[in-house]
Amino acid sequence: MNWTIDQLKIFEMAATEGSFSAAARKLGKAQSRVSTAIADLELDLGAELFDRSLHTPTLTPFGQEMLTEARFVLAQRDRLNARAMAAVAGQDIELVIAGDEAVPLVGFQTIFARLAEQFPNLKLTLTHGSRNDIAAAVLSGRATMGVLFRSSQLDDDIEFHSVGHFKQTLIVAKDHPLCSNAEHNLSQLQAFRQLVICDRLGENRAAPLTSNYWHIDSYYQISEMVAMGLGWALVPEHIARSPWYRDSLISLSTQNIPQSTLVEVGVIKRRDQHFGEAGQWLLRQLEQLFNH
Repeated sequence: MNWTIDQLKIFEMAATEGSFSAAARKLGKAQSRVSTAIADLELDLGAELFDRSLHTPTLTPFGQEMLTEARFVLAQRDRLNARAMAAVAGQDIELVIAGDEAVPLVGFQTIFARLAEQFPNLKLTLTHGSRNDIAAAVLSGRATMGVLFRSSQLDDDIEFHSVGHFKQTLIVAKDHPLCSNAEHNLSQLQAFRQLVICDRLGENRAAPLTSNYWHIDSYYQISEMVAMGLGWALVPEHIARSPWYRDSLISLSTQNIPQSTLVEVGVIKRRDQHFGEAGQWLLRQLEQLFNH
């Protein structure tokens, strides 16, 4: 068999985009070249990848199996290229880290102090944003790595490396009616407005537990609004316990919340990127910090 990586990439793009013409536009190639590449790949593999009898080419059962294999080969190619480039470069010249504003910074300063000692010539840039901002920055190459809470599926070209978990707590204002009991069932909570996290564009939204809810793009803004008596919310414990809200919020039991109150935090990077010495060092430090 003489199939090529380019053929696999064209095949994967056609399957993902749903048509040969869309794949051609995405790849910047002529449609005839896409059709020829797929036809040649089918000859090499000995079976049809697409059923062309329909209005648009549709993957055959064999094509479905080969798509999984093709994606695996392409991912391995990306990793090989990334590791080769890192080996040639030797060390990171610059790290650009995009972090979720709600991830606790306690301990970060010590890590960065040690980073400065360990890699004195390293350039470092720190930015903050919402989950989607961070993922977009990493995907576009504007950030080397992202540190964020995992709430839903990420882009296929992004790898997520878990470094720890945080527990959420149920918060209300000190004079809220729910304060009368330390523990509540869901029907009692549903009598009041819930403030729920979302991304900054309002597109990626956490699922509410009540029919009366608002979506807010910041855990800190949510906590401020809860303190004003506008509703109740689930927020990471470290935010509820911060000095800003310690005197204005009360944490209630989450025993009857019908969903996990654990929030996973991790580091993301592009699948085709390999951390150099400094990036690998920083990843290990973050693992130690969040699992201490």
